[in-house]
Amino acid sequence: MSGLYDSFLRPINYLRLSVTDRCNLRCIYCMPEEGIQPFPRDSVLSYEEIYLVTRAAAELGINKVRITGGEPLVRLSLEKLIGLISQIPGIDDISLTTNGTLLSRQAAELRAAGLKRVNVSLDSLRPERYHQITRRGRLEDVLQGIAKAREVGLKPLKINVVVMRGINDDELLDFCRLTLEGDWHIRFIELMPFEGQDGWFVSIPEMQERIQSLGEMEPYPLSGNGPARYYRLPGAKGTIGFIGALSEHICFRCNRLRLTAEGKLRPCLLSDDEVDLRGPLRRGASFEEVKNLIRQAVASKPAGHPVKVQVTLARRAMSQIGG
Repeated sequence: MSGLYDSFLRPINYLRLSVTDRCNLRCIYCMPEEGIQPFPRDSVLSYEEIYLVTRAAAELGINKVRITGGEPLVRLSLEKLIGLISQIPGIDDISLTTNGTLLSRQAAELRAAGLKRVNVSLDSLRPERYHQITRRGRLEDVLQGIAKAREVGLKPLKINVVVMRGINDDELLDFCRLTLEGDWHIRFIELMPFEGQDGWFVSIPEMQERIQSLGEMEPYPLSGNGPARYYRLPGAKGTIGFIGALSEHICFRCNRLRLTAEGKLRPCLLSDDEVDLRGPLRRGASFEEVKNLIRQAVASKPAGHPVKVQVTLARRAMSQIGG
C-alpha cells in the first residue's frame, strides 16, 4: 500500500498550511474584539521552512495543499510561497481560504503563481450585519474580491457561511437563492460552539429542513478535498454544501493534517496534540528527519474527536490553528 495512511487506514493526502495567526477582522465566533496576542514574528515559519515541510509531506503522499491563517492575505508576498509550492512534484492542487477583504488586489498575482481555487468566508449578505459579525469588515470589499477571483479563473469559488442562531440564520434562504440565480457554491458550516456562544448552534438537519421550502435538494458531486456534502436545488446553477463536525460525525473520512504558523503539526483540529517541526528545522534536522516527524503526526491521528455541543481548545484560538 503506497501513500500516507494513519493507523486507522485513512489515506492522508491533504495539508492545511497556516501562514499567519493575524487577521484584519475580529469575527465574533473566532476572535475576541481586542484580538489575540500574536505569535512573535521570529516564531512564525518562513516561506522556505513551509516549503521544506510541504516538500517532505509531498514525498510521503500529500498532494493537496490549502493556505489558511488567521487571514493569509495579510502576510506579505504570499504569491512567493504559492509559487514555491507549485513547483513541488506531486502537489496537484493549491487552494486558499480567505475572508476576501484583500482578495481583489491580490487575486491575479496569486492565480499567476499557481493558486487554483479559493474559498471565501461570508457570513451575511447585509452590509450592516456583516460589519457587526466581523466587527470591522466591509461587505463591498468581499464582493469585489469574489468578482475578481472569478474574473481571473479561481474556480470553483466556494462561499463559507458559519450559521448562528439569532445572528444570521434568517439569511439561509437568501444564500440558497443565490445558487438559483448564478454559479454560486454556498457551504453552510455548523458553528463550533465555544464558551460564550451558548444558544448559537444550528444543526445541519435543521438547516436542511428550512431550505426545503425552496424545493427538494438532490446530491451533487463537486470537486474538493474537505468533508462537505453538496446538493443542488431544482433548476439551480450553483450548489449548496454542508459541513458539520457535531451533528454529522465526519472524522471517519478525515484526510488532513494542519501545520500552524509557528510550525506545530496537528493531526486533529479539536485536539491539542501537536508535533513540533519548527524546533527541529531550526536545529538543522535532515530532510529524512522531517519526514519522520510527519509520519509521527500521522500515526498519532485519533479515530475521532468527542462529539459534544460545547468545545474548548485549551491552548489555541481558532485563528492560531488554521481552521
